[in-house]
Amino acid sequence: MTQLGYQSPATVSHSIGWLMHYALRRWRAMVVVLAAMLLRTGLDLLKPWPMKVLVDQVFKQEPPADAIARIIHGLPGDHSRSTLVLWCIAGTVVLFVIGWMITAVSAMANINLGQRLAYDVAADVFQHLQKLSLRFHARKATGDSIRRVLTDSAAVSSIAKDALLPAISSLMTLLGMFFVLLRLNWPLTLVAMLVVPYVIWVLKRFSKPMLQQSYNQQEIEGGIYSSLEQTLGAIPVVQAFTREDVADRMFRDQTDRAYAGTLNLTRTQLQYKMLLSLSTAFGTAVIFWLGGYEYLRGNLSVGTILVFLSYLSSLYAPLEALAYTSSTLQFALGSARRVREILDQTPDVREKPVAISLDRARGEVQMNSINFGYENDRPILKEVSLQAHPGELIAVVGPTGAGKSTLLGLIPRFFDPWSGQVLLDGKPLVDLKIPDLRSQISIVLQEPFLFPLSIAENIAYGRPDASRDEIVDAAKAACAHDFVSAMPNGYDTIVGERGATLSGGQRQRISIARALLKNAPILLMDEPTSALDAETERALVEAIERLVRDKTTFVIAHRLSTIRRASQILVMENGAIIERGTHEQLSTAGGLYQRLHHAFSST
Repeated sequence: MTQLGYQSPATVSHSIGWLMHYALRRWRAMVVVLAAMLLRTGLDLLKPWPMKVLVDQVFKQEPPADAIARIIHGLPGDHSRSTLVLWCIAGTVVLFVIGWMITAVSAMANINLGQRLAYDVAADVFQHLQKLSLRFHARKATGDSIRRVLTDSAAVSSIAKDALLPAISSLMTLLGMFFVLLRLNWPLTLVAMLVVPYVIWVLKRFSKPMLQQSYNQQEIEGGIYSSLEQTLGAIPVVQAFTREDVADRMFRDQTDRAYAGTLNLTRTQLQYKMLLSLSTAFGTAVIFWLGGYEYLRGNLSVGTILVFLSYLSSLYAPLEALAYTSSTLQFALGSARRVREILDQTPDVREKPVAISLDRARGEVQMNSINFGYENDRPILKEVSLQAHPGELIAVVGPTGAGKSTLLGLIPRFFDPWSGQVLLDGKPLVDLKIPDLRSQISIVLQEPFLFPLSIAENIAYGRPDASRDEIVDAAKAACAHDFVSAMPNGYDTIVGERGATLSGGQRQRISIARALLKNAPILLMDEPTSALDAETERALVEAIERLVRDKTTFVIAHRLSTIRRASQILVMENGAIIERGTHEQLSTAGGLYQRLHHAFSST
């Protein structure tokens, strides 16, 4: 995948806009979170006033301003100093309780919003990954893709609830505090705002490095996920070749790189925050000096200075929050960029807007002058043409790397050819709806994949509505019924991850049963008997030949005993079909098939 450099401001804006459309899906939760933030802003504006009244009107007995005087005279009681103390205490407690209730509501709303946003993005990324071709997945490490779904998708949550909503709240708090401070003392307020240009400079200085370092760190951690997935998935090989120490060293090297990346990012963030804190500390110190000077000249009361300093912290807090939001935003955008790299991938195989629906196909498959490769300059299939009619068994043989599996992969449109056409019942595959096409095809892979479910659920994976009798019949046809019945829980036995609790031959027979149960008009089998003993192979081949008489069946086989009765044998070499015919015709033709046949017969 193409690695991106620094994102321009336009790209950052585009990423935020893209993420915000997810946030708008959950607008009700966003409204609750934003309302809670604004209520807290209102409380922050009220909190210093009980203290001002206590200092100026109770302790120093100064005459209150008109607005405060009206509030005091509106309170019940005799308006004595002792009563006023009680009202100051009561006001402080009430504001605290209301603030706590708002905090609780805000916390629940934040969790609700954050989780739903993260899951919305993860669902879209997972859905898109399933649409991408096998070529993409062959190039992309599975562990890294998993991390992008489960971890990086949370970026939208961070951007919405930890950056943009707090930025809106902080901006409104900043404006509110600014106007209140202007009313209290406008010269001090203008002095306090002198730190703003410096904060903007710090923000511009550090935003791009933090974004790039965040992205680099996510890439390194994605590599750790991939390494773990690959090593744990290949544990038998690792242990068999005693490569545990090598795997440990690789893992430690990757975690060291992740640690260095984290330190680098943390160092940059600390420098950023330290410079911001210095600005607000300097601004506060200047206000202390000017406020003290004005008090000594008799221009300010102690209560006004205390309220101003309280508001000053509430002025600088949202200013710092806005700046810290940039740090959070840059970190989250590193993950968001990795998510976009997946969602921006255009599927190699796409369905036309006016694709044709397909019921049950007859099963006639035709290929005309097919050329295809996984890399642009490396063709795998060259001018391949073939025709298969319903009821025919087409065998594909040839040396390793001849293009046999790639040829079969074109039929369910795992790939599209560079040139030429693949047709089903005379209709080009590119004109058909992809789910309708793939519903016509059953597949047995060379390496059977089973899910950690019951045997019955694995067999019925392609037909989840199948009855137990149908599942058992398919297992019998695949010569699997006897060993399944002997298990402790029979068809309800849970197999391990990738079917690890079964032998290779058992996994293959369950895979064949799954394909037979689907009962599709086209059956693709890639080395279906490679893991079976000779007796089981013979019984299974006879069963398959009976069951596929009305189907179009393609079989890749190295063991030629499985394809002797094939309607047509295609012999491939270097991506081209060099021979075709029946077993009888080819075994005496003096070509590659005859050599393969003699080599097999002599073993």
